[in-house]
Amino acid sequence: MDLFKHAAEADQRFAPLAERMRPRTIDDIVGQQRLLAPGSIVRRAVSAGHLFSMILWGPPGVGKTSLARCLAGSVSAHMELHSAVSMGVKDIREIVARAEERIAYHKQRTVLFLDEIHRFNKAQQDALLPHVEKGTVTLIGATTENPSFEVNAALLSRCRVLVLEVLDSADLVGLLERAAADPDRGVGGLQLNVEKAALETIAEASFGDARRALTALEVASEMAGQGGTLDAATAEQALGHRVLLYDKAGEEHYNVVSAFIKSMRGTDPDAAVYYLVRMLEGGEDPRFIIRRMVIFASEDIGNADPTALQVAVAALQAFELMGLPEGVLPLTQAVTYLATAPKSNASLTAYAAARKDVMDLGPLPVPGKLRNAATGFMKSLGYGAGYKYPHNFEGNYVPEQYLPDALQGRQYYNPSDNGREAQIKQALAAARAQRR
Repeated sequence: MDLFKHAAEADQRFAPLAERMRPRTIDDIVGQQRLLAPGSIVRRAVSAGHLFSMILWGPPGVGKTSLARCLAGSVSAHMELHSAVSMGVKDIREIVARAEERIAYHKQRTVLFLDEIHRFNKAQQDALLPHVEKGTVTLIGATTENPSFEVNAALLSRCRVLVLEVLDSADLVGLLERAAADPDRGVGGLQLNVEKAALETIAEASFGDARRALTALEVASEMAGQGGTLDAATAEQALGHRVLLYDKAGEEHYNVVSAFIKSMRGTDPDAAVYYLVRMLEGGEDPRFIIRRMVIFASEDIGNADPTALQVAVAALQAFELMGLPEGVLPLTQAVTYLATAPKSNASLTAYAAARKDVMDLGPLPVPGKLRNAATGFMKSLGYGAGYKYPHNFEGNYVPEQYLPDALQGRQYYNPSDNGREAQIKQALAAARAQRR
């Protein structure tokens, strides 16, 4: 037994600082005060000694795995830790078989922790579902993605979704102070002179990620050396290049893109530029951003400022010519132009209204006078007969019926009172009045 104990202690010494500093009880967990407050559903479950199946949803490094371990330990359950990436249906069956044995022979429950549960496909989720329903295993899933998008409804309905929040700087500084002082699990054995400014620098640069903060502290401590001083300059060096949280295939991607579009729509160039930088610095393809800008120019500005579409397309051409990093300049110019331009969604609503009539009423006959009389036979059938050529009339306009008979009087395009469309609205109203 002593041999195994010493081996475990040796393994712990070689483990990364973030692993060594994992909380051992719920009370050791940093942050998540709302989730773990006295009287909360989690605290009540622990007090009752009966865990429920749950999905822990939150960004990286906020304590999802640590919380799962603490919860399992608090009710003396056996915990199986697995990643959904590497599991198959066969693995699920084996886990369930072991869980059934523990219940039968040891009266012990099994907590199945599944990291990245959003990677579980439908077949795997369906295989696990009946065993979660029966209580053979208590499922704790962890995900950085919105579970309502990735976890099927049946499994989701058997679990409570608990949202873990980003840790604030004060929480991280407290965690770093604890790690810096702990001689057994932390870096206290180095007897460093740790300046508060260094810990604050690390905390602010970690964007709420405890794992990132502890890793930076470990690197900074090694740089400072035995008995050395860990100051802000050392912390900056240890942090290296900051990597933004921006998963191009995940929810954060859609959140930032949504905020970018809505900021331009809301005529806030400052917010629009901020989200532009978030996307570019996070590694987003600039062409994706420009494509959204071109769509925006038609969808949200339209004829209120026809130049907006030209500006958006020109941004693409300029970027293709310049590339990065200089290409951020025409992108920024275009974003600020689009954000401050007068707004109108008349193009969007016009298409939607016309499409509804097309889909509801089908291909109505084109009025005979508008038909293409390409042959003598067509002319003999009356194609094009009675058509009035507008350029033969004063002002290049003559009242005429262009819509099919069943749609007479329909108005799909309704210009706004903004920008250039205010003039269009006035001219169009006069033309429609003459046509009536």
